[in-house]
Amino acid sequence: MNEERLQAAAAFLREAVFRSRARQAAGIALKGGDLEAEASGPGNCGLGEKAALELDLSGEGQRLFAALWPESPGPEELGRIHGVMKDWIALQDALDRTRNHTLRDFREANGFDRRAYSADQSRALADALAGVNRQVDTRLDEHARRLVTPDS
Repeated sequence: MNEERLQAAAAFLREAVFRSRARQAAGIALKGGDLEAEASGPGNCGLGEKAALELDLSGEGQRLFAALWPESPGPEELGRIHGVMKDWIALQDALDRTRNHTLRDFREANGFDRRAYSADQSRALADALAGVNRQVDTRLDEHARRLVTPDS
């Protein structure tokens, strides 16, 4: 598999998440809600109620789509692409919640002022967050491969 194509697929999936997050924020604003209060409300982990599954493409998303599929995919292939996008958007939302919970739990156990952390505490926090980030990278790579490999 071409590494450049795989990187474009990962960028396409990241763009889908950005677009969904923008739609989620717009939905809160259109309801007359306070975005900051809504995002930090109970059970929201700063991400809102759930992942907004926005499959319309931004300009960048359209550019990446055209690069990945120079010939327009048929309805079945388009459905498969949308399925991978939906799966990634929901998973990215869950992984962001995991990152937020990791940070919250660490702060509750060690305090909120990072300047007061010992070297061991700072290293433990960095390691915990790096673990979540590795999981994000691994899962993004899996979904990017699924996106560009119809039979996977």
